[in-house]
Amino acid sequence: MFKPATAFTPIRPRPLTDIEFCAWIGQAVPGDRLEYHRGFLGIDTTAVISTLAEPERRRLGALASAAYRAFDAALIHLVQVRVGPDRFAYLAIARTKPRNAPIPFSQLIVTEEAA
Repeated sequence: MFKPATAFTPIRPRPLTDIEFCAWIGQAVPGDRLEYHRGFLGIDTTAVISTLAEPERRRLGALASAAYRAFDAALIHLVQVRVGPDRFAYLAIARTKPRNAPIPFSQLIVTEEAA
């Protein structure tokens, strides 16, 4: 069930990493929502104009790349909601997992042992 746009999961006290984001995708069920950034992503990830420290900017760039790859693989919807002037909440909304997803290796081993 889709939640109204005003109900956001608060941003974490510690910024999310790309690995944590991928872990969330792996366990999310369709309709789950995650706010992965709040700000202006295009500016915040650009070296020349970002006000973020270099390690933070690189972390955010890796997170944004992971989000785009997950979108490209049809695992999530990407949504941005304006929360103020030049400020957005960037949301990932889990989609139904594609049917043509590869079978994990661990599942193949179990299948082979059972045969």
